[in-house]
Amino acid sequence: MTSMERRRGMSHEIDFSRAVWRKSTRSGGNGSCVEVADLGTVVAVRDSKDRGGPALTFTPEAWENFMQELKAGEFGL
Repeated sequence: MTSMERRRGMSHEIDFSRAVWRKSTRSGGNGSCVEVADLGTVVAVRDSKDRGGPALTFTPEAWENFMQELKAGEFGL
């Protein structure tokens, strides 16, 4: 863990064992999906094809901001 992560209260030791992962109902069957789990203190995102692989984590506030911008068309998708 870096000193910046310690100052921000971040830890790489997140317990994913109780995570309830979900995929968008709009995801197609083409395998290009991500799964999201709300763990309370963080929101985790992982590749659905690599469930044992790494997960990106975001604060709930950062995830909510991202979702609002996505729905508003901020990313041209």
